[in-house]
Amino acid sequence: MAQRHIHYEAAFEDYIRSRGWPYVPVDEQKKAIFSGARIKSFDFILYPPNQKAWLVDVKGRKFPYDGKGGRRYWENWVTRDDLEGLRRWRGVFGDRYEPMLVFAYWLLAGPQHEPTPEVHVFRNEYYAFLAVSASAYEAHARTRSPKWGTVTVPVRSFRELVTPVCDSPRFTTTGRAV
Repeated sequence: MAQRHIHYEAAFEDYIRSRGWPYVPVDEQKKAIFSGARIKSFDFILYPPNQKAWLVDVKGRKFPYDGKGGRRYWENWVTRDDLEGLRRWRGVFGDRYEPMLVFAYWLLAGPQHEPTPEVHVFRNEYYAFLAVSASAYEAHARTRSPKWGTVTVPVRSFRELVTPVCDSPRFTTTGRAV
């Protein structure tokens, strides 16, 4: 396993290794330059069984998140650069690769409040992993902060779009599992 300093990514890598899925970690120290412009890198190329390979961008979030307005669940914001980078990488890799956002939720309230039936323990902490195709996420995204260039999907829509990674579904271009 690569030395990952971001615990969300390290937990996800431990999870996919435990499932025996082939994957390639992306060395984030080597930023890619393509067509004269930098492209935001992703975290893994993952080969789930019986489907397209995934170009995975892991998004770590606390579950629940304690914000100014109290506890919030299902935080799912990403940057526009995240989505643009994944879109451009799909152009590089082709249609045999599906750009995916994997939300790695660090379960702060313990496993009894999980967003998915499967909880992964890593370094004595609890995590849940949910996936959505980047194109489906983008189709439902709304601006969160113009200043920071972030977007989010309303919680109700997000919960309909995401699927636990453990289910390893085949995704359509709408993001729905088939």
